[in-house]
Amino acid sequence: MCQLSEASQDYLLRISRVAIQTHLVSGIEPFIPPPTEKERFQKRGAFVTLYHNKRLRGCVGYVQPVTPLFRVVTQCSVSAAVEDKRFPPLKLRELSAIEIELSVLSALQEVKNPLDIEIGRHGLLISHEAQQGLLLPQVAVEHGWKHEQFLEQTCRKAGLQIAVWRNGARLQRFTTTVFREKERRIASLT
Repeated sequence: MCQLSEASQDYLLRISRVAIQTHLVSGIEPFIPPPTEKERFQKRGAFVTLYHNKRLRGCVGYVQPVTPLFRVVTQCSVSAAVEDKRFPPLKLRELSAIEIELSVLSALQEVKNPLDIEIGRHGLLISHEAQQGLLLPQVAVEHGWKHEQFLEQTCRKAGLQIAVWRNGARLQRFTTTVFREKERRIASLT
């Protein structure tokens, strides 16, 4: 697992909401000064998921740890709000009804035996040729998927035949630290 302190979780949720609000009001991404806390500055993969009335409203993230965590959250928050092609761009009037969930990823681990993927514990990245698909650990739980369904649905997300996971595909697993605004009482940055 990739644990984060409660203070860092609160901070990341606050900058996520500020980034979305700033973009919706002004069209720009806010400047967030680099934090001094090491865990907020380290390079990590993360996903920002937006919910409206408990239904998915946007989700964007970075799999690889190429950018400091606070910047990943800032950039992906704006992208989840206005660039997720499955949904129309979020409007400012909708923001108060949006709940933000952050998933901070551990390092990817190669999977040789698909049975080593635990439902509810591991997220999955499937790659084959030039295509790849990723599902977070909570997705399998939310849909009540069994082991094989999780593998098949990850293939489907990649645009692959659902049985590609059996032969030829690269499987990588990861864990996440997941936290939401409503689970935490977040003090506003403004």
